[in-house]
Amino acid sequence: MSTNKVGLWIDHRKAIVVSITENGEEIKEIIKEIISDVEKQPRRSGDSPLKGAYEAAQVPADDSLQRAFTGSLNVYYDKVIDSIGIAESILIFGPSTAKDEFKERLKENNLDSRIVGVETVDKMTDHQIAAKTKQYFAKS
Repeated sequence: MSTNKVGLWIDHRKAIVVSITENGEEIKEIIKEIISDVEKQPRRSGDSPLKGAYEAAQVPADDSLQRAFTGSLNVYYDKVIDSIGIAESILIFGPSTAKDEFKERLKENNLDSRIVGVETVDKMTDHQIAAKTKQYFAKS
């Protein structure tokens, strides 16, 4: 019987998915990288009242920028969900709020029962992410 366990390192710029498949004695590790098309948190743009002409209509509302940013993140998170596939167990870790936002996105898609842990970690190499994933699932 084959089991599929996933370790996911995620921030707003990219996600690294490490899939570990166990089939008897054989352990297969697959590493995928998903790059986000999301820009950094949007800022208001337009003329500054200190620099010259300033009209409120020239500057987009903060909530419209935030909605656009959130929409872009949701597209990115959906790509990550597609790459996880039918994982039985998902360990989510990363340095920023993206891991918690992704957890909420899984909950919206009724996939949160597969989450086995959420951890805060700093930047990691692909090999460190794979090692952490293997170590975590070796304990369970």
